[in-house]
Amino acid sequence: MSVLDSAPLDALDAYRTCEFATLGRDGTPLVWPTAVRRRPDGTLLLSTSLAFAQKALNIRRDGRVALLFSDPTGSGRTAPPQIFVGGHAACPDEIMTGPRDAEDYWRMLFERQPHSRSYLSAPMRPLMDWYYLRLLITVTPRQVVVRPPSPSPTSDTPVPAPVSGLVGAAHLARYPTAVLAARDASGAPVLARTRPAPTADGFAVAVPADCPAAPGPASLLAHRHDERLNNLHNVLVRGELRAGDGGLVLIPGQVVEPMGTGRVSDAVGVLRSTKRATDRYLSRRGLSRPRVQWQEFRALARDTRRS
Repeated sequence: MSVLDSAPLDALDAYRTCEFATLGRDGTPLVWPTAVRRRPDGTLLLSTSLAFAQKALNIRRDGRVALLFSDPTGSGRTAPPQIFVGGHAACPDEIMTGPRDAEDYWRMLFERQPHSRSYLSAPMRPLMDWYYLRLLITVTPRQVVVRPPSPSPTSDTPVPAPVSGLVGAAHLARYPTAVLAARDASGAPVLARTRPAPTADGFAVAVPADCPAAPGPASLLAHRHDERLNNLHNVLVRGELRAGDGGLVLIPGQVVEPMGTGRVSDAVGVLRSTKRATDRYLSRRGLSRPRVQWQEFRALARDTRRS
């Protein structure tokens, strides 16, 4: 019997993405959206490209991780429960160049993000091979918490106005909610979707009683995607969580936008940075650039399209 058996698995499987937190070198919980596939043995399969290998490096240093299924966009569900999963992750240093050992995961990606199939075309291969050079992450759940559905933003949902001079305020003001990544008393990452309220010093955050967020390093993630996992954008505000008379406040220190601001002009810069990051990962291990198994991916994509 798996710990996940206590969760509404149909809802978990319907989510297109989840928020995934690892612990950085300085102990800061770093959280990013990612796709997840539940395996029959009760573990969860994720992956990361070599261009964004920091998650893998964090896991190899400290395997404690957390996942939150809280954004139902594209799931076909109007108000699914939020699902928090705490557990331990492993990420072997084996570069996957084809879909072997993760066929169901890649089939899921091709089905849910049809645009990703275009990366397999011959003109795109020199630019997008980093996308297919992956490290597999397996999460063994140890805790599951089921929470009420996320509030659905509407045209009447108030979005806090940015506070002048407050780091990250203008970025978070574009989103009605964000996900807080903090640590509990043991140092393990915890996650909760919240509505950050800008103050003179930081962002006031309210978390549910089942989220034991403790003062210390923390971050806020805001992200969005459409029904087909396109038009992706995410921003992370890193800082320190402090306890005050009115509750918890995140004091921001840095804003990270790994995929740029979303402007077309950023695309070239993103492609350059992903290539450099991939080259750096390989160089530090004395490895030449592996060849992607394009035909295997194309065959799987064709099979997915037919089905």
